[in-house]
Amino acid sequence: MLKKAKVSFLCLILILFSIVSESSGGEYYKQQALIDQATVTFKSFLSDPNMTWFRSHLSTCKGLLIVPQLLKGAFIIGAEGGTGVLVARDQYTGQWSQPAFYNLVSVSFGLQAGAQSAQIILMIMTDKGLDALLSTSIKLGADVSIAAGPYGAGAKAETVDVLAFSRAKGIFGGISIEGAIITPKDSWNIAYYQKNVRPVDIIVRKIVKNPYSDKLLSVITAACAPKSTAKKIKKN
Repeated sequence: MLKKAKVSFLCLILILFSIVSESSGGEYYKQQALIDQATVTFKSFLSDPNMTWFRSHLSTCKGLLIVPQLLKGAFIIGAEGGTGVLVARDQYTGQWSQPAFYNLVSVSFGLQAGAQSAQIILMIMTDKGLDALLSTSIKLGADVSIAAGPYGAGAKAETVDVLAFSRAKGIFGGISIEGAIITPKDSWNIAYYQKNVRPVDIIVRKIVKNPYSDKLLSVITAACAPKSTAKKIKKN
């Protein structure tokens, strides 16, 4: 029991340390590595047989926040955190924006122990949800409503601002990110675009572009196209 507690406590420390240490922009390869990981994560959700609802409703969402690795560790005090990228669809043109980097962090208290790593995709369903993400910071469940994404073809979703889909492995039986704080990772945005930009500049004003994000946007565009459009693209 003591050994397991030490392992859980170490996981907790590593999560908090990784979040703090990544606060600086660092070398450019870190940002590009996350973009590449986000592409792999999105593809894995598309191929997952349990993600039927997710795939069939991509054409209706306002945006996607993809977190390739959300780390969670706990022993009495639990912590989880990860870095992700937000992309949003232009309501007029249907085109997807360049990615903006974000941090997701939460802390919980209670009788708990274990460690977990998960892939998370937040499907932004409303303008309110997207607008909130473009602010300084938001708390899931307080500033915007959130629910677990439904699984299976016949499942029904709650009417909320954000739906959370996860693919997790670890001691925890499930994962909940309600109460998590999401903040822009400004130093990474500046490093990736080599310009002093905020998420609103990237997502709404579209004043920057990095061609190395084209692969991610190409995969998302194809998957999120309306079914009739997607069939035409496939035939061509």
